[in-house]
Amino acid sequence: MSANPIRFILNGEVVETDVVDPTRTVLQFLREDLHLTGTKEGCAEGDCGACTVVLVEVDRSGIDVELKTINSCIQFLPTIDGKELITVEGLRGKDGGLHPVQQAMVDQHGSQCGFCTPGFVMSLYALYRSTPNPSRQEIDDALAGNLCRCTGYRPIIAAAQSMHAQADNWDAREHLDALAHVRRNDDLELDAGGRQFFAPVEVASFARIYAQHPDATILAGGTDIGLWVTKQHRELETVIYTGRVAELLDMRTSDSHLEIGGAVSLTQAIPSIIEQYPGLTELFRRFASPPIRNAGTLGGNIANGSPIGDSMPALMVLGASLVLRQGDDERELGLGDFYHDYQVNDLRPGEFVARVRVPLARDGVLVASQKWSKRFDQDISAVCTAYSLELNGDTVTRFRMACGGVAATIRRAAQCEKAINGAAWSEETIDRACAALADDFTPISDMRASADIRLVAVQNLLRRFWFEARGELNETVYTYGR
Repeated sequence: MSANPIRFILNGEVVETDVVDPTRTVLQFLREDLHLTGTKEGCAEGDCGACTVVLVEVDRSGIDVELKTINSCIQFLPTIDGKELITVEGLRGKDGGLHPVQQAMVDQHGSQCGFCTPGFVMSLYALYRSTPNPSRQEIDDALAGNLCRCTGYRPIIAAAQSMHAQADNWDAREHLDALAHVRRNDDLELDAGGRQFFAPVEVASFARIYAQHPDATILAGGTDIGLWVTKQHRELETVIYTGRVAELLDMRTSDSHLEIGGAVSLTQAIPSIIEQYPGLTELFRRFASPPIRNAGTLGGNIANGSPIGDSMPALMVLGASLVLRQGDDERELGLGDFYHDYQVNDLRPGEFVARVRVPLARDGVLVASQKWSKRFDQDISAVCTAYSLELNGDTVTRFRMACGGVAATIRRAAQCEKAINGAAWSEETIDRACAALADDFTPISDMRASADIRLVAVQNLLRRFWFEARGELNETVYTYGR
């Protein structure tokens, strides 16, 4: 295997570089190798947004480009091969002047100490490109991954509301042509001092490489694995990247299911799920932040198996299943049977999540999910619950409930379901079901909540769902107090 260089576009210029460390982050490369120090390091774990940059790729249609924010502090450098990267330095106009987003930040006094400002500018730039007249909610959502200690956010929001007063000189065709120049059509294989990085383009090649290296680390969005490197200082010997495998990036709708490839990003997968199940809108709006959703994948969230993964309770009550592949063989397994213990799942050596199958919505089924955390945006759940309810008049014909953040694994609430199924959809039934939740879970205590509070929260969230299902509670967490 040769030590191939990678090529990508950076602020309009083609960059070609040898990879000396497959897990070197984009942020390290920008600041330490190229001395582009506008992009900052705040947390090194994808939380604060100071390192935000914009990635440009050809969209699914193949005839346009899409821009997405990512956290450069946890994005490994080889993953941007064949793509375009824009940093805050790349926003200056051809005349050297400020971009309209930057000018709006100046005009609205949106910068104080300035450390977080480049990240905010890049998030606003992505919004500027995608949404000509953003609403307050769209602005809030776009900035959910950026933290600031100084401004109180009001002037930054004012900048977002005024930034479209000026136009820029964006030409999508120029970016399409540039991407065609650096595109790689074959597998990427890197060897840096015996540490290997593979980025195949076909699922058969991916399966073959993984069979040859069953101890390899499978890298999807890197939103968790990136922290292994930046926080735990692990040296990953062999990495196999899912982000270029065409079949794993595919998403389609069959007669009965959404078929979501294992490498489809959360940003791409979530709208299709919400289209089927609008009751999940608030949950997914609060799922991490745009840069994390842009990089992270639904398959990776599931395979990671964290008890605080917010997608799994909802998918569990929907009856989602996984297509697991090992070599040329595939098997299907219900998501509820996938987890055995804390981050212990049913994957065999060399086996990976090829597809996630989500049943299409049926008439008469109410689906909802609730997230309880210390803040609205960009926070880990203390408790995440999901529900699926079918009624015949006032009698429950089928009820499902799943909980995350409560115990070592995400799982269904079997005793609670038993107390509700076949019973009247009444307050007395909910009282019995809440008592049964104490038999379903032995909650954990940590810095987010105590065990006692977690149990009370799960019970109260079930009561909230009962009120919502009866149409007696229209406020959401987002609209409350606004």
